[in-house]
Amino acid sequence: MNDKTSAKAAQPRLLAGGNPQIAKAEGDGPVQAYIAAVPGWKRDVVRRVDALVARTVPGVRKAVKWNSPFYGLEEQGWFLSFHCFTRYVKITFFRGASLQPPPPGESKQAEVRYLDIHEDDSFDEAQFAEWVTQASRLPGWKQG
Repeated sequence: MNDKTSAKAAQPRLLAGGNPQIAKAEGDGPVQAYIAAVPGWKRDVVRRVDALVARTVPGVRKAVKWNSPFYGLEEQGWFLSFHCFTRYVKITFFRGASLQPPPPGESKQAEVRYLDIHEDDSFDEAQFAEWVTQASRLPGWKQG
């Protein structure tokens, strides 16, 4: 196997919509591997989301579960996750209905709210940081 072949083999497989397939793991390393594998304009979006969460919530806990980065606090659970789709990045606030104002995307689950970011959308970093701050203070989602 030459260097090009081995580098390609080391790249995560992209699932439908360009979402990287990353094994479940705890910590910043797997999240950074996910971000590095995201294609095109969506990589800039998820890099900004990751940086904003890390800056807004000191000591945030990170993991990759079900091919999506999760953010939370020890003993409190997960408050945010995101996933790449073909035309947008979907950010999930697990207790988003409690945020003021709530993120715009409704869910079939009463407490969950979404923020979808498309390629040409503006991204209000101040509002996003406020949502992250609020979400990090609420009890998060815990895997049952």
